[in-house]
Amino acid sequence: MHPNHVYILEPKHRHGGRFLRSMSMTPHLEKLSHDLPSELTLAICKFRWVERPIRPISLRQLTFFGRTLTEPRLISSANYVRTELPTRLAHRLRDIQQLPYVAVSNPHLSLVYELYYKAFERFRVIPEICSLDDNDRFCDVLREMLKEHLVVIPNLATGVLECRELFPADEMDRFMNTLLRARISRRVIAEQHLALTDTFNSPWHFPDSHERTDMNADFVGEVFLKCNAKEVIERCGKVAQDLLRQTSQSARVQIPAIKVQGHLNATFPYILSHLEYIVGELLRNSVQAVIEKHHDSSETPPPIEVLICETPQHVIMRISDRGGGIPREILPYLWSFSKGPRTQKRLENLGQVPAMAATMQELKVGERKQVQEGFHEGSLDSLTSRPPNLRLGMGLPMSRVYAEYWAGSLELHSLEGYGVDAFLQISKLGNKNEQVTTRAAIDAV
Repeated sequence: MHPNHVYILEPKHRHGGRFLRSMSMTPHLEKLSHDLPSELTLAICKFRWVERPIRPISLRQLTFFGRTLTEPRLISSANYVRTELPTRLAHRLRDIQQLPYVAVSNPHLSLVYELYYKAFERFRVIPEICSLDDNDRFCDVLREMLKEHLVVIPNLATGVLECRELFPADEMDRFMNTLLRARISRRVIAEQHLALTDTFNSPWHFPDSHERTDMNADFVGEVFLKCNAKEVIERCGKVAQDLLRQTSQSARVQIPAIKVQGHLNATFPYILSHLEYIVGELLRNSVQAVIEKHHDSSETPPPIEVLICETPQHVIMRISDRGGGIPREILPYLWSFSKGPRTQKRLENLGQVPAMAATMQELKVGERKQVQEGFHEGSLDSLTSRPPNLRLGMGLPMSRVYAEYWAGSLELHSLEGYGVDAFLQISKLGNKNEQVTTRAAIDAV
């Protein structure tokens, strides 16, 4: 595709198909944009938005901005989200448009494109927010879009799997990783602004209110300032153990214990739902592997051992199990969204999950409401637990996307026949920007 052309993927065509139209972006054409058909006008608009750089943020910036919340700051937050969302959507629309036609014509990927197309057009025409009433109306639009886009991830995953034989796996995985990371970024800024608005409208927000509690002060919007690694591990571990106990077909199944040691007081600022998902997925895999490995034994299954290590800049968690390791035929595809065995089964399972928030395999961590009572529900709250046999094959790659989003990392080391060590590294200071594809990164491709 030519870099100086804008490509329009027509969402609908009278013959039932979809086609790509290109046009040269010249200054003369831009001057005539008001006389062009609406599709071309939108394409010119989108070209202007995609030329804008994304402005990444860090957890520290989110915290400092929301700590002393005033009306001007809330309005400023709204206008940041108002301009940043269409910018980020325009970049992802361009990514989809650059796929070969055979991929874009896939009905699932086409649906994702149409939803992004609609959201971009909706957000780009919102005027500057100047009052609290404007902000309330803007928040209504945010909630509507967040809810409407719950169908994006299952359709995106299904589309990528259906196109798995058409493109190299690394290209499809890179595409999937970019879109998922961008989706997380949009939900973060949208949900953070919704949380700040709820905080501003709450009676305990005002300094002279006696209803404000110390627990509420631990949160700034969606950012939990005192995220304790040990507590998250124990909470997510209990959920994984209870779920597998409830869904086990044998009443005699023995659930392995989870032992936590190391720096048990390690705390750091983080978005709690992100960490809950990563840790929950890792512990769930370990518990399930140990049960399957030792189900014929009458002895107590070996425990899952978690070691927490705190350094000046990072918190590292090592989750070790003796569940037999990862089968050799699966190991090469461990981090792939598009390749690997059991693909047909994954497609069937995805068909049973019509809507998801910001994850592929969703865990319910109900105890969060006890920690964050008084705050609006985030993208991972109130999710139904996925049965252990409903494997989507997305848990580990999605966990790595979450880990790397705030400049962390996730690595697995498997010893076949024995077990797995998972290493999760979290940036402790919260001063790392979100890892999203920026303008410079797009131009370098």
